[in-house]
Parts: sequence; C-alpha cells; structure tokens
Amino acid sequence: MEFFFNPDGVAVIGATDNPFKGGYHILNNIMGGYGGRIYPVNPRFQTLSGLPCYASIDAIPDDFDLAIYFIPAHALPETIEQCARKHAKGIIIESAGFSEVGAQGQELQRKCLELARRHGIRLWGPNCMGLLDGHRRHVFSFMYTDVWKTLMPPGNVSLIVQSGMLSAGFLLMMLERGGVGVSKICSIGNKCDIDETELLEFLINDPLTEVIGLYVESITDGRRFLDLARSTTKPIIALKGGRSPAGAQAALSHTASLAGDFTVIERAFIQAGVTPVYDLNELMDFVRAFSMTRNVNPGNGAAVLTFSGGAGIVTADFLHDRGLSCAELSPATRSELKTVFPVWMEPSNPVDVWPAIEQSGPEKVYRTAARALMRDQHVDALIIHIFAALVKGEFLAETARLKDELGKPVAVWLVGLRQPVHKLRAELEELDLPVFDEIGRAVSFIASAKQRARKRGMP
Repeated sequence: MEFFFNPDGVAVIGATDNPFKGGYHILNNIMGGYGGRIYPVNPRFQTLSGLPCYASIDAIPDDFDLAIYFIPAHALPETIEQCARKHAKGIIIESAGFSEVGAQGQELQRKCLELARRHGIRLWGPNCMGLLDGHRRHVFSFMYTDVWKTLMPPGNVSLIVQSGMLSAGFLLMMLERGGVGVSKICSIGNKCDIDETELLEFLINDPLTEVIGLYVESITDGRRFLDLARSTTKPIIALKGGRSPAGAQAALSHTASLAGDFTVIERAFIQAGVTPVYDLNELMDFVRAFSMTRNVNPGNGAAVLTFSGGAGIVTADFLHDRGLSCAELSPATRSELKTVFPVWMEPSNPVDVWPAIEQSGPEKVYRTAARALMRDQHVDALIIHIFAALVKGEFLAETARLKDELGKPVAVWLVGLRQPVHKLRAELEELDLPVFDEIGRAVSFIASAKQRARKRGMP
C-alpha cells in the first residue's frame, strides 16, 4: 500500500488548465505538496502549470509508480495497458461511471479489475476523492480548494470514507472546526480492489495513525475486518451508511454497495471493540476526542463538575441512560471542596459550584474542584460544564495532565456566546481536552471510551 501514499512518480491523466474541472485541481494539489516527479497527461497541451505535458502515457519518458485517473470511464482499459508498460503499481480512479451506474458500468469495472490484476496493478476507487496525507502533504485529490495548504495540521487521526464528496466535507469540517490533526484521509468509492479492510490493516500498522474513523456503506470482508479491529488498541469509530431500507437502496445507487443487516453489523462492531456512531458530527466529535484521550482505566463512576444544578441533573440522567453511575465522592474530596464552598453547602456529585463561584471566584473554584475530583479514587472520568465567559483555559492544564497520567477521560461541555466559546475551545483543545456542544454527546464519548477500555483490558 505504501506506493499509494508515497509514490515514486505520479502521472495525472486528465490534467487541464481549466479551473472548473477536477483535473486542474488534482494537478495543482499534487504540486502543492508532493516533491517527486509529476507527469501531466493531456494531448491538448504541451505544458501545464510550468510542467511538460504529455499527449499519452506512452509518451512519458520514465516509469512511475502511481497514476491518477480523471477522464471518462470508457478509457480506463487502455489506460491500464499503458500504465502497465510504464510499470505502474497503482491507479487512483476518481472518475465516476462504473458499477454505480448499472449493468454496463458493472461490466466495465469488472473488465478493468481483471485487466489490472493480470498486470499486477492495484486499483483505488473508482468514483472516489483519492487520498490525503497530512504528514507528507500529499493531496492526490480533486478537492476544489487549497485551504489544506495552510489549515490541515498533521496529526494522529486517519479516515476511511466510502463517499468522495463526503470525504471532502469531512476534511473541510475538520479544518474549519479545528482541534484535530490529520494523518491520512482515504476516499475509496466503489472499492473495486482496494477496500476498507485492507486500508484498516495499513492504518493499524501506520505509526502516525492513532485513531481511525470510518464511513462505510458495506464491508467487503467482514470477518477479516472484525479480526483486525479486535487485534489493535487503536480506537476505531465507524459510521455505517444504509441502516434503513431506503438508505440501503441509496447506497446501492451511490457506490453499488450491498449495505447488509445493520443490527447484526452494529452488534459485531461492539463485540470487536469498534465504536458505532450515527451521524457525521458525532463521528467528527469522537475521532477528535479519542485523538486527545490516550489512556483509560475504567472504574466505578464519573464525576460531574457544573455551574448549573439543572445541567448536572441532565448529565446524571444521560449517564444513567448509558449504564454509568455518578461516583460517590470520598471524604477527602468532600473536605477539599469545602475549602471553596459556602459553609451551608454540602458537596455532592454532580458538583454544582455556582454558589462556590459567587463566594470564591470561578478559576479558584474550578481549579480546586477539578484537582480534587481527578484525584478521587472513586472517580474514573470527569465531565466539566463551563460557561465560556467565566474562565480561561489554562486553569485546566493540571486536569489535562492528570487525564493521561491517571487514565481518567475528561469531556468538556462548553456553552456561551460565539466569540468566547471559540477562544476557550481552542485553549482547551490545545491542552488535549475534548470539547462538546451537547451534554449527551460528551456523556456518550465517556461511555464509549470506558466500554472500549473494558473490552480491551486496557491500559
């Protein structure tokens, strides 16, 4: 698989100077990050973006590892033959018009796969967005934006996405929202050859990937996929498309995928340690949170640190819904909390600190309470509620350190006006404290992290 991510030479079939066509963006994205040999192919041009342009693949003077294909589907068989003569190892097919369009496209795709296998060439796609590598800065994709050049931070999250434009959407959501760095993003489309299971194995063995997120409409080799999931300590978070009859039918016309029985798949995911999620924002929230949570020691109960009694009650209800309990605070923790609480108030969990804030100020109270709760042996996770105008992020630096040191996951529910929320979110996520917009989502993450740790016998 390495030649897809770090090829020795790339041919761009369908390169153009027209900024309204994908071939233009593929070429310029490659030139923006890839440092190897690049060969634009289009008989209409002699040069493109300062590079020699070749009338055909046969006209390229050198061998190369990888071709990126963005011309009509019917030309792919001849392209495979020409790539074989250049000893190419793989072709990323970003064009549509294959098995997703019906019987004729299915036959074309079958013929192309058979031909590629005869020549020892691997096919990625078709009907996909290609791939991105955040560390090498390789963008082998038709993405119609170069925002990745400045805003795609390298990191530890990799995604496998069956939908092409959804892959672009995921990336843009991540860049806009921030708080997570990209290792690799793989859009696999119809997955006629390279599929999610082969990529999962590659990413499990990739030292730069620590968290794996997936959007899939079907799983080609379910048994192998689940065996791989069970074999790794890396978090795997999966959004399965085609759960309903209507969704399954749409998947068939989208990427020609047979969606399967979701109830069976969901149970199998959970048994194998895969975390199932149910919408795109939840997938993004979970990969972001898992990328900041490196150690979990599941124990007895969670603590809730809140500025609002009502929000504490709602959180306790969500914990109960997910089979989790509110920890019984130790006498030492209660004593520590009393140093900032009014004399008339007896600390309990959820820990409502608003009366204490009125007496002692928000940062002193939050710092004292968070330290006491994190060090309480009865507490195995902490959910913190913050109103953005009250505090600055650095007061939780100790909490962030203890999170990994003690194996106690932390989730922050952050509310307030847009500007203070945006600023404080960035400060907290810089400390590796995951931030959520919804209490229920924060609780679901804590529950998933603990469930996964119990499943795997972590740490």
